[in-house]
Amino acid sequence: MLKPDAKLATPTDLSSNATKSVADVLNTILADTFALYLKTKNFHWHVSGPHFRDYHLLLDEQAADIYATTDEIAERIRKTGNTTLRSIGDIARRQTIKDNDKDFVEAKAMLVELREDNLKLVEQFHEAKEIVDAAKDNATSGLLDDWTDRAERRAWFLFEASRS
Repeated sequence: MLKPDAKLATPTDLSSNATKSVADVLNTILADTFALYLKTKNFHWHVSGPHFRDYHLLLDEQAADIYATTDEIAERIRKTGNTTLRSIGDIARRQTIKDNDKDFVEAKAMLVELREDNLKLVEQFHEAKEIVDAAKDNATSGLLDDWTDRAERRAWFLFEASRS
């Protein structure tokens, strides 16, 4: 858990123990969101085959959505008076979503893997929801609802695209 410098202190009505729990779970989610973003871009750059254009555009759209979420998560951590990830190394230490460094991945396998990764994020959002609700952090709870919906939408699109 990152300890905030006094100069970065942000006023909040949440207890310090509660905000530390919330920040810890959100930093893990943030690391996984960055990992998913990079994997999605990797697959976007390396997709090939008869559905290239459709998959290329789908993955680019999804990567943009995932990337937008990273800033929302980090800003919420800061609003609770805590600090967030600072480096690629920090992400690597915290991420639970596995990287894919293979030289070649079939397009359908890409979609299936990304669908499973998005569903893993949904599970993390559900687990985080329990923590933030216990902390009476209504704002983070509401954001988690939105992030869950977006990840479920991405998983749905990936599922439907992978059926072809």
